[in-house]
Amino acid sequence: MEQIGNVGSFISCRNISKEFATKRGTTRVVERFELDVKENEFVVLFGPGQCGKTTLLKLLSGLEPPSTGETVINGVKVTGPDPQRGFVYQTTALFPWLTVAGNVSFGPSVQGMKKEEREARTQKYIRLVGLEGFERSYPNQLSGGMRQRVGIARAYCNEPKVLFLDEPFGHLDAQTRYLMQAEILRIWEQEKRTVLFVTNNIEEAVYLADRIVVLSSCPAKVKAEYEIRMPRPRDYVDPEFLRLRKEITDLLDKNME
Repeated sequence: MEQIGNVGSFISCRNISKEFATKRGTTRVVERFELDVKENEFVVLFGPGQCGKTTLLKLLSGLEPPSTGETVINGVKVTGPDPQRGFVYQTTALFPWLTVAGNVSFGPSVQGMKKEEREARTQKYIRLVGLEGFERSYPNQLSGGMRQRVGIARAYCNEPKVLFLDEPFGHLDAQTRYLMQAEILRIWEQEKRTVLFVTNNIEEAVYLADRIVVLSSCPAKVKAEYEIRMPRPRDYVDPEFLRLRKEITDLLDKNME
């Protein structure tokens, strides 16, 4: 297969724009977005609320088509959804009629994987997210943090090349959110994947990212990029952490003036 996209980039996005028709005319949500991502890099897309972050993530993952531009992942142009691209939603979007094991194994089951292999893989990722013993539980029997763990395990169970996470901890209480931030890094370090993670929480962005891409207010486009060189695990009161948080917050505040 002919390889396309930038040499050395696992993900290459060029001139991505998205417009929607409304009663008042055309609304542009994403404008001339461009980005290159290395394999196994953890990139955080950070921006203000309602700036187009979720739409952008859907465009890059193939869940929605762009109005202009293209995304190339591992040399292949994105033209629609693909099991090699996992997606974790802000709301867990679990199937309420399926158990934890049923939700996690859903993708491999749809793909026709043999039962023995499917069950082994399902158990692997249930164990990875720390939910052993809850295989037969249903979503309404779980806490918010546990449901989000199921969503992460379900995404990993397809063994995708890229994970797209859309503010996955946005509805969690503060204590659970901090716990899940540490957990997603533990999982990422153990099962390396290329990650694009959307958030509007600056502390979360600095804590998680190899690189932060700051987005403008709607329509979303790249405002700035920051490579985060602090070693992990990161300390929220480390002077460099606080300096970065202030610098990016000030940039965003100026962007919204």
